[in-house]
Amino acid sequence: MLRVVTFNANGIRSAANKGFWNWFDQIDAQVLCVQELKAQESDIENEVRHRTGYNSWVHCAQKKGYSGVGLWSKVEPDNVVIGFDGGEFDDEGRYVQADFKNLSIVSVYFPSGSSSDDRQLAKYRFLDAFEKHMEKLQASGRDILICGDVNIAHKEIDLKNWKGNLQNSGFLPEERQWVTDRLECDGWHDIFRELEPGAEQYTWWSQRGQARAKNVGWRIDYMFGTEGIARDARSTFIYKDEKFSDHAPLVIDFEREI
Repeated sequence: MLRVVTFNANGIRSAANKGFWNWFDQIDAQVLCVQELKAQESDIENEVRHRTGYNSWVHCAQKKGYSGVGLWSKVEPDNVVIGFDGGEFDDEGRYVQADFKNLSIVSVYFPSGSSSDDRQLAKYRFLDAFEKHMEKLQASGRDILICGDVNIAHKEIDLKNWKGNLQNSGFLPEERQWVTDRLECDGWHDIFRELEPGAEQYTWWSQRGQARAKNVGWRIDYMFGTEGIARDARSTFIYKDEKFSDHAPLVIDFEREI
C-alpha cells in the first residue's frame, strides 16, 4: 500500500512546533508533499530535513520566509526534478518532482491571488504555464500524481460560503473553469473527490473569527492523478483532530508500491 500525504504547513518550523512530525511519524506514509515551507534550506533543522527513514528534497524561494515546497520519501526515487518553468515561478520555489519506476509524484504550490491584482495576474500566468507542464507530464506516458495547494475551490460543494465568494480569488469563474478543463478535457482525476463525494470536506480555514471551529472552510488542497494512479486509490481522509497550520493534511491510500 502506498500512503501519500499533502500538507500546506504555513511554515515548516511553525508546523513542527505544533506537533506535525509527532503525528506524521505515527501514520506510516511513504511520501509526504509539503507546501509553504517559508524557510531556506539552512533554516530547516537536520532532524526535519533528514527525518529518520526518509529522504527529502526542497525547492526554496529566493525571497526569505516565502513559499517553498518539499517532498519526503521512504523510497529513493530514480530521479528528482526541482522547478518546472525555469523563470518566474521557479524563483518562488513552487515545484519538486520525484520519479519512481513508472510513477512521478509532484509537490506543488499554486500562487494565491488574494493579496493584490498583480498577484492574481501572476496566478493566471502560473495556471497557463502549469497547464502546459501538465500536458508534458501526461505525454511522458508515466503515471502522474500532482499533490499540493492549488488555491482554488472547484465547485460550490468545496467551500462553505460559496455565494459570498463568487468574486473572490480562489473561486473566480476562470479559476474554477481551469480545474474543470483539466478534469473533463484533459483526463485528470480529482482523486479525493472521487473517493469522498460528501459535503463539508475542507482543507483550509481562515484564521479570522471561529472559521475552523465552525467548519467554515475551503477545499483547496488536491491530489490530481492520471488514470492509472487514480484507479489504484482506495481510501482518503483529512486530518483535522489537531491544528498544525491553517490547512489540514490530506491523506490518500493507493494499492500500489513504489
